Amino acid sequence: MMRLLIVFLLSSLAMSSGLQIFQKPISFSKTRQALTLEYIRQHYDPKASSINIQPVMVVVHWTATSNLQSTWNGFNNEILTGRADIARGGKVNTSAHYLIDRDGTIYQLMPENIMARHVIGLNRRAIGIENIGSRNAPLTKAQLEANAGLVQLIAQRHQIKYLIGHLEYGRFRGSSLWEEKDKTYFTVKDDPGADFMAALRARVKSAGLAFAERP
Repeated sequence: MMRLLIVFLLSSLAMSSGLQIFQKPISFSKTRQALTLEYIRQHYDPKASSINIQPVMVVVHWTATSNLQSTWNGFNNEILTGRADIARGGKVNTSAHYLIDRDGTIYQLMPENIMARHVIGLNRRAIGIENIGSRNAPLTKAQLEANAGLVQLIAQRHQIKYLIGHLEYGRFRGSSLWEEKDKTYFTVKDDPGADFMAALRARVKSAGLAFAERP
């Protein structure tokens, strides 16, 4: 019921803003829920009893893939495979709340109030937006417009203070928002590209929104 209510409210806001969002939920069974809680207890709070989040930031990514369906299939797996760089961090698979295709089509993969594993140290603080693209396939103008509209929509629902790219997340280490207990658990990222983030910030600023890059 809660999930349906969240989707309904977001869909209503999207319709009123003229932004179209398609529902394409990934599998989130009791197994994934349990593994998500296990991740939270391992990395953030050993006494945690909930996988709900209170987001204060939006983190923008690229997928390093070229195909929407295969990317969705990857996120749909509940257990992490083939990621040696983060495998020691837990069994729950990576995911994000939204996925944006090259043509700017927006898909919601999971509710905004549930934790996705997409950004070390900040998962309980952040809503994640993934974009089909890579270093060799920079994100498109259509994706820029879609991200701008989606960020504005998310900001209407939450007290969003920060808008960052995945490449910038390390700036939060040592801040009050950073929760990672293992100081050695960290990966260097370059997505979704510094130029894209500069353009996105300019786009939302012109719409009347201003977010900090760091605490």
